[in-house]
Amino acid sequence: MRLPRPAAAAALAAVLAACGDTAPPPPAPKPADVAFLADLEAFRQQRLQDLMRPDGWTALTGLHWIEPGAHYAGSDRRNGLRLAMAPPHLGMFELRGGRVRFVPERGVPLTLDGAPLRGEAWLRTDADPAGPSRIGFDDGRGGAMVLRRGSRYALRTWHADAPSRLNFSGLAHWPPDDSWRIAAKFVTHPPGRTLEIHDITGNTFAAPNPGRVEFLRDGRTFALEAVEWGGQTLLIFADLTNAKGSYSAGRYLELKREAGTTAVVVDFNRSINPPCAFTPYTTCPLPPSSNRMELAVAAGEKAYTRRRTP
Repeated sequence: MRLPRPAAAAALAAVLAACGDTAPPPPAPKPADVAFLADLEAFRQQRLQDLMRPDGWTALTGLHWIEPGAHYAGSDRRNGLRLAMAPPHLGMFELRGGRVRFVPERGVPLTLDGAPLRGEAWLRTDADPAGPSRIGFDDGRGGAMVLRRGSRYALRTWHADAPSRLNFSGLAHWPPDDSWRIAAKFVTHPPGRTLEIHDITGNTFAAPNPGRVEFLRDGRTFALEAVEWGGQTLLIFADLTNAKGSYSAGRYLELKREAGTTAVVVDFNRSINPPCAFTPYTTCPLPPSSNRMELAVAAGEKAYTRRRTP
């Protein structure tokens, strides 16, 4: 009698098990591995939440450079600063003497830093120690703030209903690999040292450069310069996976260390795409030449693939 295929497969498996020829079950993760995987998963979930915030990177709708003088802004085509998702007439932005003044459109409900905006205001930029002033509209679903990049100023806008946010296709990663969590040495630079960084808009700026990390991989020594940017100590690096699995313009890795110590852990499983991987409305710093490694870092985030829309 011929057995049906599922029954035959089950019978064959039973025979092989009796003969001791089946592959042994994979070993259970060691306690350290369990903690590593749990911490990495928590990091990735937080990363996803940050990207998907109503004002996160996926919600950006525009980056408008502001020339000296006065400019009306809004979604109406007659505005000098035409915004993709905003009231038809938002108000007037005036760049004068290195400062930006905003005069709101009468009758349009707006907020400034969460409070109702009643009249004109001088706006802080993202270079201000207190952070940028945030203009809110559309019942808080949309917003705008002023960036300063060198001697240039730009208006960045976002909206919770941005297509890039609503159609976000998720993140892809290489499988977790504990071998990419590398013990490294932090070599401190003299106070005040900076590193010339180019951003994706063509701007160049001097970023604080507190030190570099040195580590071994595949029997070779590598070094990455660290910079202070966006309130973090970052390793902005390029590697041989760029455009071959990872984002073509490199990736970022936050470096956490205790002051006065030289021992650090560089966990490439936590490498992330820069904001420009998700939206064109950014001013992402690019890897300096010193941080372009002849090494394929098959760990962390892979290149973002946009979802096709009809």
